[in-house]
Amino acid sequence: MKNKFLFSCLLGGILISSCNPTKYLAEGEKMYTGGDVEIHHDSMKVENKEAFETFLEDALLPKPNSKILGVYYKVGLWNMGGGPDSSTNFFRRWLKRNGQEPVKLSDVNREYNENLLRGKMENLGFFNARVASDTLIDGKYASVKYDAYPGKVYRINSVKFDVDTMTDLGWRINYPSDRTLLKPGSNYNLDVILNERDRIDNDLKLNGFYYFSPDNILVEVDSTIGNHKVDMFVTVKPETPEKARHPQYIGNVYIFPDYKETSGTARRRIPRNTEKFEDKYYIVDPERKYRKKVLANHIFVQPKDKYSRWSHNQTINHLVNLNAFKFVKNDFVDSPDSLNHLDVYYYLTPLEKRSIRLELIGKTAAVYNGTEVTANWTLRNAFKGFETLTASVFGGYETQTGGNVNLNSSYIRYGAEVGITWPRLLSPWKWAPARQYIPKTFLKAGYEFLNRRTAYTLNSMTLNYGYAWKENNQRDHNLTLAEIIYVQPRGISDEYKAQMDTVPTLRHIVDPQFSFGPNYVYTFTNTMENNKKHTFYAKAGLNTSGNILGLIQGADFNSGKVKKLFGTAYSQFIKAEADMRHYMKLTANSTLASRIMIGTSYSYGNSRSLPYLKQYYTGGPNGLRAFRARSVGPGSSLPENIGEDNFFADQTGDFKLELNTEYRAKIAGMLHWAAFIDAGNVWLQNQDDDKPGGKLSGAFLSELAVGGGVGLRLDLDFLILRTDFAIPFRVPYRPKDDRWVFKYIDIRERDWRRENLVFNLAIGYPF
Repeated sequence: MKNKFLFSCLLGGILISSCNPTKYLAEGEKMYTGGDVEIHHDSMKVENKEAFETFLEDALLPKPNSKILGVYYKVGLWNMGGGPDSSTNFFRRWLKRNGQEPVKLSDVNREYNENLLRGKMENLGFFNARVASDTLIDGKYASVKYDAYPGKVYRINSVKFDVDTMTDLGWRINYPSDRTLLKPGSNYNLDVILNERDRIDNDLKLNGFYYFSPDNILVEVDSTIGNHKVDMFVTVKPETPEKARHPQYIGNVYIFPDYKETSGTARRRIPRNTEKFEDKYYIVDPERKYRKKVLANHIFVQPKDKYSRWSHNQTINHLVNLNAFKFVKNDFVDSPDSLNHLDVYYYLTPLEKRSIRLELIGKTAAVYNGTEVTANWTLRNAFKGFETLTASVFGGYETQTGGNVNLNSSYIRYGAEVGITWPRLLSPWKWAPARQYIPKTFLKAGYEFLNRRTAYTLNSMTLNYGYAWKENNQRDHNLTLAEIIYVQPRGISDEYKAQMDTVPTLRHIVDPQFSFGPNYVYTFTNTMENNKKHTFYAKAGLNTSGNILGLIQGADFNSGKVKKLFGTAYSQFIKAEADMRHYMKLTANSTLASRIMIGTSYSYGNSRSLPYLKQYYTGGPNGLRAFRARSVGPGSSLPENIGEDNFFADQTGDFKLELNTEYRAKIAGMLHWAAFIDAGNVWLQNQDDDKPGGKLSGAFLSELAVGGGVGLRLDLDFLILRTDFAIPFRVPYRPKDDRWVFKYIDIRERDWRRENLVFNLAIGYPF
């Protein structure tokens, strides 16, 4: 209570101080609120003009003070700290350090900004640009308006590569010249010219020219040909060093995998008895901490080959991603033995072989609170081949702290997991995906004990063995050759058994579960390409269990021929699901994000439906946000909330459809907001008398639950805190002609808010 009072006082003080940000300004001084650029160009499209104005405004200096919702909150902190007062009070110094002094009009150099804007426009081809400015005064505040007159843009008329094609350097620069970024007809653009120099340099680096630099390229521009056009001439500067004009070759390669960062160490001291491994590499590892063959597989630089930036970067990337070295450094030095050759030195400083990490997590939601602690132990380079061995133990507790319905959320949970990862594919077949990334083989085994206190206990065991690899920067693959899940219930309470008789769905939660089989997941994403207007994310998976064994044994659940393995009936199913997302950048600060999730399955032979752990559900902070987790469906069946002190049966199904769309926009600084609409449901494969309306039918679209709302997001760069307020628009378990509930919405009514307004607090975006 005391902390809340202090926080309220601090927040109130900030708001009050922010209301008068000019409090400490000297007489006659004005607070600078920013610059506004207006483009005067009749033939420019409105959307292009707005983007151009935003681009120019971002270049203006100084930047105005930060604000959120019109409040200069950082100036408020500075004012609370005493403003210009040089007090030594710790709290005041802390406030000022985290605040901002008001930016004054006298800090603005209009002439400098005019030249800056003119230069920006000239760099984009507007060679005859003009800029005028004026100061606008509003009481104690002031802004500056800049009127920009770009004039007519200059375009590229022709591009000529003025190089000697009889030399290695000239031939490589000139061929093939159609790859140039300088295209006739395009606008003159300084950034494109700089990118063209980088393109030429990168191509040369891929082909041996280690000492070449983008600064060695000169692009001459002739703007005197008339008609607002320019001719361009690409050439090599005469002062380019001789070494930069010739390709370099790889000489000796030295690898120090146990390098210590100590002063005075002779970095290139090679023991006399060091021999080449496979006639390629000198691996200096006198204590034999690493298997040389495995280490050599991650070195792409080959003696006698031309230097290649690709091989250089690939080697560094692999060594970094082996999860064994704290620092990875390399040197290329002129070889003393031959001309135009480079000796290569790799200095690899190992990470600590063993490490322990302790994690403590606090969990909170509308009606429950809990905590969980996890201890992780890691052994690196476990068997001298860069294997990573991990072991973890965890324990957690969660209890209901409010609400009218017992959500059956109180539990004690603990367990352990052991795993090992190999940085290669352990396979009897020669199967090698793209070597650009390190493929991995994984083996994990885990055990978990879950005690639902007054309900039941579950013992769960899992085993996973498979491969993970990247095809390229956009495509990931995960193939689990063997996934085994075994869940055995124990200690089912009499109270829970009585509820199972009333609500048979509860029985499914405590059924023994045994599934085994391979699964595969494919992921595609290009969302990291920020320059694109449309980006996508797609994830598709296929999961199977017991199919071959069930066919061999002739399993048939419907005929009572339920087969067992190790004394337990096993599941037999095929399950496929897809998650597809589309992100459309509307402006620099707003995005429309959309998602469709489809889940389907077919249980047969030894099973009538998916096991509980494999079934689909919807609702919650990352799904249908207007409905609580696992509270929707299947189909039009009514959720079974049974009594204040009884149990809540999770609503799950064998099929799923979910649709989401969300508008995201920046308010100011790190504060963002969103408006969203979600729709979805789950359905059963077979008719269940205890879930009338739960089976998938042709009328499934009429059974979609729909909800929407608004929320705030706090983007802290390293994480995103998200709050959502949502209400239902369409409730599938209401009568068929009365499922849209807009007419019942009454925000002012307390009972309606308690039953329909759902608040979600989460970390990260929902999709």
